[in-house]
Amino acid sequence: MRRRDFLSGLAIAPGLGVSRRQQDTAASSAPHGLKLGAVTYNIARDWDVPTIIRNLTEARFDAVELRTTHKHGVEIALSKTERAAVRAQFEASPVKIGGLGTTCEFHSPDPAVVRKNIEDTKAWVQLASDVGSPSVKVRPNGIPPSVPEEQTLEQIGKSLAECAGFAREHGIMIQLEVHGEESQRVPRIRKMFDYAGNHPNLRACWNSNQTDLLDGGFDANFRMLRDQIGQVHMRDLFLEEYPWRQLITSLADMKFTGYCFAEIPESPDGVRVLQYFRGMFRAYQNL
Repeated sequence: MRRRDFLSGLAIAPGLGVSRRQQDTAASSAPHGLKLGAVTYNIARDWDVPTIIRNLTEARFDAVELRTTHKHGVEIALSKTERAAVRAQFEASPVKIGGLGTTCEFHSPDPAVVRKNIEDTKAWVQLASDVGSPSVKVRPNGIPPSVPEEQTLEQIGKSLAECAGFAREHGIMIQLEVHGEESQRVPRIRKMFDYAGNHPNLRACWNSNQTDLLDGGFDANFRMLRDQIGQVHMRDLFLEEYPWRQLITSLADMKFTGYCFAEIPESPDGVRVLQYFRGMFRAYQNL
């Protein structure tokens, strides 16, 4: 038997299954469902950009949220050349940048601190535009007890409106993470959006907090932000304390087109953990 005939026969020999090309075709034609990404916090905190691309490709994830301070090094200090290099790496891969995760926040009673965070957010928006990220994530991080609550919510909302206006000029979305010990309560997040004038370039990052089950329960809170949700953070899907099926079904029912990001602890076997996460995520969608 000629070598070519032997190798060709391996692809269809009994016991070896279908060929790699057939496997790839079957995988690409399978129902995709909701888009899945990973936040580098913390499963990928020690991965550089090539490692992120390689590992998320192996785990069959769609995108990554690059959270600040991690090994990937995608920060506002990057030069134009470095930004172009980051963009080129992701554009040449099946993994996309789904967002940039910052720690910018606007709840401080000190106006100078708030102004700095607004200007930092604008710098992140420019970085997002340069590297090909569709969005920048910001957050509230509490309600200062020294200031009336409504005043803080209005301050956050107006800060968000300014950032969203700047983001609109660059084709970028601002994602407000439902975050902070007191500020993560959904009715408060709703007020921030209202004070921001429900700007079209401002979206909510649903954070899958246990407090989503307060203030009338999951359904009431989800309806409160449904039209603003731009991306989702999900903890470990094995945690039975949270209604994951209800969340994922609600997203599918609204034909959600944003990314659902796994925000899970680091692991020495990160790719395998992400593969299990993807399996559970798809199972909740009956895929």
